[in-house]
Amino acid sequence: MGRPVTLFTGQWADLPLEELAKKCGEWGFDGLELACWGDHFDVDRALSEDGYVEGRWEILRRNGLNCWAISNHLVGQAVCDPIDDRHKATVPPDVWGDGDPEGVRQRAAEKIKDTARAAAKFGVTQVNGFTGSSIWSKLYSFPPNDPAEIERGYEDFAERWNPIIDVFDEEGVKWGLEVHPTEIAYDFVTTRKALDAIDNRTGFGINFDPSHFAHQFLDSAAFIEDFAERIYHFHIKDSRKRLDGRRSILGSHLDFGEAGRGWDFVSPGHGDVDLEECVRALNRIGYEGPLSIEWEDSGMDREYGAQDALAFARRTDFAPSSQAFDAAFARGE
Repeated sequence: MGRPVTLFTGQWADLPLEELAKKCGEWGFDGLELACWGDHFDVDRALSEDGYVEGRWEILRRNGLNCWAISNHLVGQAVCDPIDDRHKATVPPDVWGDGDPEGVRQRAAEKIKDTARAAAKFGVTQVNGFTGSSIWSKLYSFPPNDPAEIERGYEDFAERWNPIIDVFDEEGVKWGLEVHPTEIAYDFVTTRKALDAIDNRTGFGINFDPSHFAHQFLDSAAFIEDFAERIYHFHIKDSRKRLDGRRSILGSHLDFGEAGRGWDFVSPGHGDVDLEECVRALNRIGYEGPLSIEWEDSGMDREYGAQDALAFARRTDFAPSSQAFDAAFARGE
């Protein structure tokens, strides 16, 4: 198919962009999906500092790389979340401020608006990330949930994200929610509810990552087809279940990579995600955007893994047939 293959830089934010871009250019990536943390893409500097945007592009182009999307997952998470000390470690100091939860949520929303403005200035039309959720902690319904409170969670999401998407629309940029446990949308049902909550406006779509469906036993290709018009960006990532009667699908509060977990993220092509079927589904819906590798594997060296994942993505991405396979047997009129 020849879709561009990019690397999402979020898991590489300990490396300066100069160093990472050089590696990715040498490995043969087409581009980077720049994370808005580390030194990879600074929203405030992009808006206020002369030459900053040009400097980012100079680094990319010097290494033969392009950019189709930036991502601000960490700040987006704080827009709807109940805020606690975990967020202090993930959001910028100016978003955290004094740590007052509602203040953090409001400052996070303003930062995501600025992310749309920075993306437009940078010349990309796609921003990916999380939304957070005020109701994720109520996933398991005991004590029994009040259905009205769950509905209020979707109303809260709409109240906080509609003004954000207003800015995205003004800037000609789209938001791609990574449908994901802990977000307002994490499966088929909740994705429909979230889209309905904001009146299905086109500025809010999906950055689809099938690894988050594997341990939910969901059909990623079916999701791609069901939400075809909203698949704005695609992550290549994999996950492997290790359910043996002793390991829990809930993760047991264990860190990724620990032996007792019932599932773990693994390098693309080494897990349970049927990425070939995802590619076939992407072909069916006409998706021509990047295949962005989000590399996470606690059991594999990441530089080996990035190159292995790139080779897997190139091998797995193929164009649909331009004719029926049995057309050669058709009789002329």
